Amino acid sequence: MHTITIDGFNLSAAQVISVARAPHLKVTLADSSRAALKHSRDYIESTWMHDEAPMMYSFNTGVGLLKDTRIKVEHIELFQTQLIRAHSAGIGEPFSEEVSRATMLLRANAFASNYSAPRVEVVDRLLAFLNAGIHPIMPQKGSVGASGDLAPLAYLAAAIAGFDETEVMFQGQRMRAPQAIELAGIAPVKFDLKAKDASALINGCTASLAVAILAAHDARHLLTDACLSLGLTLEAMRAEMSAFDPRIQQARPHAGQIKTADVIRTLLQGSTRTTHAARAVQLPDELRRTDIPYTSRIQDVYSLRCAPQVYGPVFDALDYIDTIVEKETNSATDNPLIFNKEDGEGFEIISGGNFHGQYLAQAMDLLAMAITDLGSICERRIARLIDPTLSWGLPRNLMSGVRGVNTGYPVVQCSMSALVMENRTLCMPGSVDSIPSKGNSEDHISNSTWCARKALTVVQNTQYIVGVEMLLAAQALTMTEDLLKDFVLGRGTQAAYDEIRRQIPACLEGDRWFHDDVQAAQGFVVSGSVREAVRAAIGRFV
Repeated sequence: MHTITIDGFNLSAAQVISVARAPHLKVTLADSSRAALKHSRDYIESTWMHDEAPMMYSFNTGVGLLKDTRIKVEHIELFQTQLIRAHSAGIGEPFSEEVSRATMLLRANAFASNYSAPRVEVVDRLLAFLNAGIHPIMPQKGSVGASGDLAPLAYLAAAIAGFDETEVMFQGQRMRAPQAIELAGIAPVKFDLKAKDASALINGCTASLAVAILAAHDARHLLTDACLSLGLTLEAMRAEMSAFDPRIQQARPHAGQIKTADVIRTLLQGSTRTTHAARAVQLPDELRRTDIPYTSRIQDVYSLRCAPQVYGPVFDALDYIDTIVEKETNSATDNPLIFNKEDGEGFEIISGGNFHGQYLAQAMDLLAMAITDLGSICERRIARLIDPTLSWGLPRNLMSGVRGVNTGYPVVQCSMSALVMENRTLCMPGSVDSIPSKGNSEDHISNSTWCARKALTVVQNTQYIVGVEMLLAAQALTMTEDLLKDFVLGRGTQAAYDEIRRQIPACLEGDRWFHDDVQAAQGFVVSGSVREAVRAAIGRFV
């Protein structure tokens, strides 16, 4: 069984995805981190656990505007417990189990760097939950991404502590945390929280980060899928390929634009469907003068011709977003943090603002905008695929069987338009919105949790749009196969077409209802089987 070891400095986003989506993976704490945590905690216990110790925020003081109120040592454990209860004010549906798993892993990894000063037992408890498959129920709404994701993380902390009223998911069932802990054989069922334990657990934008990692990862694969759907549509419409000439891209040398054109040329390598000879064949629904020779098309509409210039910014945005996510994954984001003194003799605690989620908020707003535009251009190609006046003669609505009895796909296109409009609304930036909270002690907030949540929704919506473009382009290719039998598809697009036909046979046969295919479209895009088939066929890809 594969095991991932965390030390606070080397966890990758790919590993977070693996743990979030593969509950059988186990996670352990590096010996070096365990030793460092124990060393700093021994210093805390021997030096600061008395009522004359310096005032240290959330360690022996209240929080927010109560930062100047000392908490006596005899009340510290009660304070930690009450801190969780006071912040358990979340609202709405819970985050997915994937987000719950990623959040526990990221919180444990942040502690492993030894800047946060909880006891090593807290890290062990997080990893025990993760490895046993106990997933705290964390409401999605209620965090402003300022002092971290206080509300959702309070529910995580309550589950870790075994509060009676806290719920978790365990073995597919929703149950009280103590019941799951007992069933999993984790001891003790009730876990006491000591100085800094609870405040470390609830501080930091870790729920925002968990959602952001999932959204960025899925967006990266979605962009690959959108290259496939574009390639299939180019074949279906017998497109003019000059717009993908490398010389054009070098004249405006953005990395993403160059990459997009290169990918499409690779996918369509060997295609004769995208040639003048193929375009010269008149399809039954194609309105064309027959009294004069067919002239060269010269250039296509923007949704085909400008794909490198539209996809390119998405590639470049994802590269930037990945750098933010990678740094956040190995950052200490609670407050205060503990550091070795310069002389090496002991530690000092410093208050700061690493919990503020502005980096994540802005990155997720960018992700939402980039993916929304990607979905928008894909939807415009879907609209063209069903309109013979815009698709150079493809059957109207791509309908098969008895015309009029079967109406084809216009409502499917309408549904995709609805998703595009929803995405556009979700593009309103949340990172520029700020409402002071907690008596103005938090007078500027990031809104990172909402930014990440809406970005993930945009990605999920666009998975449907891209999947449907694949399906309709494949349907168009099927319906024109006999008419254009002398022309072949490109190496990569042929592999994608074959895989779609294998997974989802002819999209519409007789009175077959399309709903199941639309649902399946998102499934095969997410699963990546089409993507992997293409990668195997062309040898290299994005």
